[in-house]
Amino acid sequence: MMTGKTAHLISHSHWDREWYMPYEYHHVLLTELMNELLDTLDKDERYRSFHLDGQTIIIDDYLQVHPEKRETLEKFIREGRIIIGPWYVLQDEFLTSSEANVRNLLIGHQDAAHYGVISKLGYFPDSFGNMGQAPQMLKQADIDTAVFGRGVKPTGFDNMVGESTSTSYESPYSEMFWTSPDGSTVIGLLLANWYSNGNEVPVDPEEAKTYWNKRLGDAEKYASTSELLFMNGCDHQPVQKNLGDALETAKLLFPDVQFVHSNFEQYLDALKQKVPADWITVNGELRSQHTDGWGTLVNTASARVYLKQLNQLGQTLLEKGAEPLATLAHLVSGRPYPHQLLTYAWKILMQNHPHDSICGCSVDEVHREMVGRFDKSRQVTETIIEESLKAVAGQIETSAVKAWGETAIPVVIFNMTGWERSGVVCVELIAAKRYFKEGPNPTAIFEQLEQLDLQLDSGRLLDDSGQIIAAKVEDLGSHFGYDLPKDEFRKPYMARKIRLTFEVGQVPALGFKTFAWKISSSLPVQPAASSLTVTETGMANAFIAVHINEDGSYNVTDKHSGTTFEGLGVYEDCGDLGNEYVFRQPDNDVSLTTRGMPAQISRVEDEPYRITYEIVHEWEIPAAADASFDEEKRKMVSFRKRKAARATEQSPLRMVTRVSLEASAKGIQVSATFNNQAKDHRLRVLFPTGLTAATHLADSVFEATERDIHPAPDWINPSNAQHQHAFVSVSDSKHGLTVANKGLNEYEVLRDGMNTIAVTLLRSVSELGDWGVFPTPEAQCLGEHTVEFAIYPHEGDAIESLAFAWAYQFQTPWFNIQTDWHNGSLPATYQPLKWQGESLALSAFKMSQQHEDIVLRWYNLAHKSEELKLETNFPLECLYSSDILERQQQRIELAEVDKLHTTVGKAQIITYALSPVQQSIKMISGGIPL
Repeated sequence: MMTGKTAHLISHSHWDREWYMPYEYHHVLLTELMNELLDTLDKDERYRSFHLDGQTIIIDDYLQVHPEKRETLEKFIREGRIIIGPWYVLQDEFLTSSEANVRNLLIGHQDAAHYGVISKLGYFPDSFGNMGQAPQMLKQADIDTAVFGRGVKPTGFDNMVGESTSTSYESPYSEMFWTSPDGSTVIGLLLANWYSNGNEVPVDPEEAKTYWNKRLGDAEKYASTSELLFMNGCDHQPVQKNLGDALETAKLLFPDVQFVHSNFEQYLDALKQKVPADWITVNGELRSQHTDGWGTLVNTASARVYLKQLNQLGQTLLEKGAEPLATLAHLVSGRPYPHQLLTYAWKILMQNHPHDSICGCSVDEVHREMVGRFDKSRQVTETIIEESLKAVAGQIETSAVKAWGETAIPVVIFNMTGWERSGVVCVELIAAKRYFKEGPNPTAIFEQLEQLDLQLDSGRLLDDSGQIIAAKVEDLGSHFGYDLPKDEFRKPYMARKIRLTFEVGQVPALGFKTFAWKISSSLPVQPAASSLTVTETGMANAFIAVHINEDGSYNVTDKHSGTTFEGLGVYEDCGDLGNEYVFRQPDNDVSLTTRGMPAQISRVEDEPYRITYEIVHEWEIPAAADASFDEEKRKMVSFRKRKAARATEQSPLRMVTRVSLEASAKGIQVSATFNNQAKDHRLRVLFPTGLTAATHLADSVFEATERDIHPAPDWINPSNAQHQHAFVSVSDSKHGLTVANKGLNEYEVLRDGMNTIAVTLLRSVSELGDWGVFPTPEAQCLGEHTVEFAIYPHEGDAIESLAFAWAYQFQTPWFNIQTDWHNGSLPATYQPLKWQGESLALSAFKMSQQHEDIVLRWYNLAHKSEELKLETNFPLECLYSSDILERQQQRIELAEVDKLHTTVGKAQIITYALSPVQQSIKMISGGIPL
């Protein structure tokens, strides 16, 4: 054993807010834990400190039940005996967006600011893999050390370290350096013997001798120095109240070891004094790739896909809806930015982001409650969006567009992505309205509105230059509605509504275009011709051609390069004997596909702006696993040793697919609807690329990460599924295929000779898995499902072709609002700023609560430098470089602002804080050229 050893015991309890029991059951246990902790800290000076699991939400949860303990709790936090932060929750990094990971850190810091102290430690004790950009994010928050439980050494599913030679590990030690793609580096600490290696220390000498002989040896096996880390706690672990006595026993038994009730700050101070020269640097993502592949827990990305879809929508509405629209509203109208409401909406959403929650690996009651949280967060978010849209629309000078006239109905279309955008939108307009107070009664008002002749055949949609835009108009009839004025009682009404569907072109980034519906028999009937055409077997526009095959698959041709990708969109189904954590296909199970199966194909939409084909597969698949599967689960037979097969009984699976091509689109958009009545199976959609490549790109946290198609030699799991956010892309450097998605977080690039991209649409399982028998019948995901994805052929890779931007836009909804004929200070087409940078992605346009600055954040997807040019369409007081905590750093002189030109390093995340001149804005119609 090492000489001069110090055993640092850090007391903690890893607190899953909800997991194998519903939230409130865990909540009750949390109150008991915290009460015991406060009592122990008060009575035992030897019990020096407690690490509160790196998440500030625990404080809120406790004080909900025991508000009378606030003063005592605050006392121990300020004294450094209860150590809090830096996160709001311990999230799953790969299943939460880039900005959600930032908000998690930012809100954790904001919560801790009340106490004046925060743990500057990147704490990831139980994340199911670690994001590659974590070191860069942490360094921007002044954090120089990360602690993680997975991702580097072969930690197995049961949280035990596998036996192997150190040469097969990424690092021979539990301590190392960890570097992001941009070069940012932090100390990385692997909890090699898990976060329970110092749990329940015995007081009895005989027990303590056995305990410490093993634990000290286990720690030394991986430690690079004589500073040994022991985590005194585990999942929902009560306080060890006799720890002081246990440490006294240990000191007597092992006089050559210094036993300390420590904390991370003390341990790191000692460790940094002894850093050896042979620490290894690990780079980028930590995903346990040098393991057998069975313990990565990546298949949580496909557990309960409906949760992932709700999360993607909630995140997108906040990041690409409420935040930028509220910022725009503040700029053009002076409307106060709703900091508190946005934080509230984010907090509710992030209460679904802990790893056992968003990963879908808890009992059914947990995930039922999550759906309610998603709804609550979205309701707040949509309210902010609606109020912001009203504030902006009220500033538009619709009366300045002479082609419209006072009788026209203006509608404003907002593009809150970082790039100019074209695409099809669908809006509902009130063509006529009668308030109840006008009388005689609601029924009579309804009848009056129904009798109105809306003259829809004479209606035309006009842009702000008077050009006619092709639009489909539908009469929706009369409906109840109400206004909620800010200064008077609610005002119910009946309204006659119409729906317009049309393609908008070149809506500026973070800006809007205004259109108007006008009744006029003097206007021409036909708008300008469209490039969209129906072909004999499909459809085409100026960029791509689509051929629909008899089996419902489709061939997509990039017209510019002439490259065709054939047989896309085949569905594949196989059995699954796994659980919410892990996919396991039965032995000898042959996957079923729709390849070669005749499909019913019909054209259901043929408009100048969009053509859509409907493809129907009447499919049958096995109804479930066979009867032996239930017995295997009851006996807790390991998923890898299960012998069950799929049952012979069949279940219908009717796949209704809609494939759409828009006039200006670079790819096709696909939705698939199905009613799942089968159990114990996995459903995927396949996209054979036919491209030769050893690696591929996947959208992840602040990067398009490059991953190997073939796993490391250690990997024996037949499946090599991975995480994605917005897209996955395969390229041979000349041509590429990018598949975008909405909330479909699991994919695999198959080793089938075709580099087929397989995206998981559904995984049906029946148990939680892990350490006990926890049935989860709702994880079978029975019932109706709709999934959405898009396919983009292109030249080069996903970055140089800008396919990444198309994928990000695919995830982002359009926003719209009806307005009226009025004066204002804004033109009908407007954008607040303009920027250039080919490989850059704009991820944030919001306001900082600390300084009321406008926060802009980009990240560079390329592994080479990129030039950023920025110009604002509003005057600035000053401009600062910033970081993910939104702090003002270096001031940039105003003389440089009009032509800001800076270099963004490879894979760099860059943030600016802009201080605008209050209530003053210069208008330049049609944007601002650089």
